[in-house]
Amino acid sequence: MRLLVYSHDAYGLGNIRRMLAICEHLLGTISELSILLVSGSPMLQGFRLPKGLDYIKLPCLNRGTDGEVAVKYLGMGIEETVRLRSQLILSAAINFQPDLFLVDKKPYGLKNELADTILYFHHKRPQTKLVLLLRDILDSPEVTIADWQKNRYYAAIEKFYHQVLIVGTPEVFDTVKEYQFSPIIAHKTRYCGYISRPPGLKSPDIIKAELQVSSKERLILVTPGGGEDGYELVDTYLQAINLLGAVNPCKSLIICGPEMPTNQKQLIYQAAANNPQVQIREFTDDLMSYIQAADAIVSMAGYNTVCEILSANKPAVIIPRCHPSKEQLIRAEKMAALGLFQAINPEDCHPETLKKALTNQSCVTQYKLNMRGLSNVKDCIFLLLTQTSWERQFNYEENHVLLPVP
Repeated sequence: MRLLVYSHDAYGLGNIRRMLAICEHLLGTISELSILLVSGSPMLQGFRLPKGLDYIKLPCLNRGTDGEVAVKYLGMGIEETVRLRSQLILSAAINFQPDLFLVDKKPYGLKNELADTILYFHHKRPQTKLVLLLRDILDSPEVTIADWQKNRYYAAIEKFYHQVLIVGTPEVFDTVKEYQFSPIIAHKTRYCGYISRPPGLKSPDIIKAELQVSSKERLILVTPGGGEDGYELVDTYLQAINLLGAVNPCKSLIICGPEMPTNQKQLIYQAAANNPQVQIREFTDDLMSYIQAADAIVSMAGYNTVCEILSANKPAVIIPRCHPSKEQLIRAEKMAALGLFQAINPEDCHPETLKKALTNQSCVTQYKLNMRGLSNVKDCIFLLLTQTSWERQFNYEENHVLLPVP
């Protein structure tokens, strides 16, 4: 069986990390599966890739803080770069001949670059199943609905897609209701739960020994995701720990992220230079090991980082990104309301505010969030790959408790 996966990744590491986690789980649970991933992520080579997975690297596009998409590296215009990416994706589809096409977030891809590929499957290879994967929250309802209407995403899902998988739960954010899915799309939609992460490669004891954290010290991990807009969070944290004083001994590990601009990274190194309790790294492909070892975490509210924090059941102070999308702000507010962590609106985040949050952390909530996203995504994809249309319909209607149809 062959699976083609699309992840555009025009900003940060979130999409590619999520899709790689899904691919790894599928390869580990579905026999004789081959996966070809097409992505514009510049960090693909930095991850450990499982056997059975290969990738085609698309020319990089970048979505800046203003939300506008631009060419990241090549001296080409945006339209010709998108055309090149579109042709590469279509060529991969024609030659790979997948049984299922898994699309991340945008039904027609970034700037409609999937349109030709989707039409190819519709007219030339209708046996290929099309599945749209959505994280819990895309943006505010008003922005998302307007964007989907403008780009005819609702019509695309109704006509071309066999299923929509949401890696989230309606208890946190009712995607179907908030984004006004039609009855046809709602019937195709499955809430799969959040994506839990397996343990890291190193034990907490090994991590603390490597970082020289004593038994009397707390380890605080600071991670602004890819780091492209993470400078303010890290700078605020460095000011906050200067206020903690000797009564709250701690060591700090700051992972800046590979996308943090060089000049901002230099400012962080300079600010931390006089504090031997602070260590700085740029990137790790084993963030889970450090999350497990940490006594507290300060981070943004990206989907993957939040899922890793919840998987490790660690106390955290979350400072969400607010621009260009409200996705992180909504997620932080909804999950904080359930007691899953503390959240600080970035407009209210000052060194003193962050210091108080770090010194007044309560116990981790007992709220049980559905974290079975990987296994439920696998179940849906496996059924689409192996069962007839009638069998799939019967199975979903009979087993809606596991994979509820809204």
